[in-house]
Amino acid sequence: MDNTRPTKTQRLDQKVVELLPGLSRAFASRLIEEGKVTVDGVVSQRAGHKLRAESKVVVGYSLADVGRIPDIDIPVLYEDDDCVVINKPAGLLTHSKGAFNPEATVASWLKPRLKDGLSGERAGIVHRLDRVTSGVMICAKSPSAQQWLQKQFSTRRVKKTYYAVVGGLMPHDHAIIDMPIMRNPKKPQMFRIGRTGKPATTEYWVKGNNKTCSLLELRPTTGRTHQLRVHLLAVGHPIVGDVLYGGLVADRLYLHAWQLELTLPNRQRQSFTVPVPNAFRTMIKT
Repeated sequence: MDNTRPTKTQRLDQKVVELLPGLSRAFASRLIEEGKVTVDGVVSQRAGHKLRAESKVVVGYSLADVGRIPDIDIPVLYEDDDCVVINKPAGLLTHSKGAFNPEATVASWLKPRLKDGLSGERAGIVHRLDRVTSGVMICAKSPSAQQWLQKQFSTRRVKKTYYAVVGGLMPHDHAIIDMPIMRNPKKPQMFRIGRTGKPATTEYWVKGNNKTCSLLELRPTTGRTHQLRVHLLAVGHPIVGDVLYGGLVADRLYLHAWQLELTLPNRQRQSFTVPVPNAFRTMIKT
């Protein structure tokens, strides 16, 4: 797909969406990161690249390439007629938002398992993990199961435990972070601490450290968007790899959903665990 000239100070990802209308900006960013976009004949892998008025943009992708969303494999920890528990890999989107996004997501993988009555881009999605977060996640397969599970999350009857590697040494081996969280009006894709925000509480335990990093076990009692990332930034110890919130640059976001305990639609209380990736413990040994 060839270019039309960009508007003044237009971002590269905005230009790609303009050239391929109907695609999401997130997918445009992935095309850029994969090296499929050139600016004046040179590959650019920065979605935020500011274009000049005379820049020529070429996208090595066309709407003809948009076909069936690719099939993917996701490790299944448990499955019955009502739900499925998975180990979500880091880098996999939970579901698309609005504009068509031809990449595979948890929601697209789940679709063939859904029963009548569930439809839409978030069908069967009970809760979400950020794209950059790995670990245990539960999905519903029927409307009644989705309602049952979502109610548990909304009434805080689900016990969620995460592991993270953060920069620096924590001031206490065990503490509770209790700070309200609100959307950042200047950067809508981010959240921040604010007196007018929603209540948010996170409990942590230090499980190991070295001179530069600490391994934490985290238990959020609320489920605010980016809660763990915002809380850890607020106490001066952002998660390693969390460049959005000031973390040290790394090969991934070092945040992992380790354990999920809840009552299944069959009324049995169960706990599901995905082992902490070896890289987390390796990080604090280096």
